[in-house]
Amino acid sequence: MRQPLMLHGFPSSSRMWEPLLSLLADKYHLIAPDYPGFGNSRAPSPSNFEYTFDNLAKVTNELATKLGITNYVLFMQDYGGPVGFRMALSYPTRVRAIIVQNAVSHEQGLSPLWEARKKYWADPVHELENLKANFTSLEATRQRHIGSTPNPERYDPDTWNDEYAFLSRPGQADIQATLFLDYRTNVASDPRWQKWLREVQPKMLVVWGNTILPSASPGRQPMPTMCREQKSTSWMRDISHSTKRLTRSRCSSATSLNV
Repeated sequence: MRQPLMLHGFPSSSRMWEPLLSLLADKYHLIAPDYPGFGNSRAPSPSNFEYTFDNLAKVTNELATKLGITNYVLFMQDYGGPVGFRMALSYPTRVRAIIVQNAVSHEQGLSPLWEARKKYWADPVHELENLKANFTSLEATRQRHIGSTPNPERYDPDTWNDEYAFLSRPGQADIQATLFLDYRTNVASDPRWQKWLREVQPKMLVVWGNTILPSASPGRQPMPTMCREQKSTSWMRDISHSTKRLTRSRCSSATSLNV
C-alpha cells in the first residue's frame, strides 16, 4: 500500500492533516508524526533535548525505521521541508516522490518578513523578544492563517486561537526560539538540496500559497531552483500558509503518531 509520510510545519502538528487523513485513508497508509516539542509529543526543555532540524530529521527517520516504512512519498509543509530534505539525503532510496507545500530550498524564497527574523540569527540575545513578538504573538499567528486573503471572515478563528494556545504553553517560546535559531542551517543547506533535486529528479508536486513564503506569485514560478530542470507539477493558489483552516474532523482509519 502506498505510504505518504506527512511532515508538518510551524507551529502545527499532525492535526493539520486531518482533512487529508479522512479523505485518503481508504487508499493510502498515511503516516503523520508530531515532532518532539510539537502537538501531543513530549516537549522537553532545550536544555534536555537538542532542538535542531538535524535532530528532528534523525528522530523522524528513527520512527520510520521502527515502523518498517522503507518506501514512502514525502509530503513536506513549511518546517517539513528541511526535515524531509534531510531525510531524503540520508535515505534516498526510500523516497518515491515528494509533495511540497510552502517550503523552500532557495533563500530567495523567503519574503521580506524574514529580514526581521534574520536579525535574531545575527544577535539572538538582544533580538529574542522581537522574535517572539514577530513569531509567536496572537496577531502573527492569525496572519499565518489568513495570509493575503480579501475575505478573512471566511476563516475559522478557532484555528489561530487553538494554535496560539499551543504556543502559549509553558516552555514553548523557548523551544520555538531555539529551533528557529537553527533555521540558519537550512539556508546553508539549500545548495545540497538543490543538487539532490537536479541529480535525482524525483517525481514532485508543488502546492503554494502566496503568504509568508511568497516565492509564488502571478508571473513567477514557485521554487524556481527546484523546478527549473526537472519534470514537476506546480499548483498556485492564494491559500493560507497553514492548512489548519480545514482541520475540523477527526480520523480514525489513518495513522497519526506522536513521538
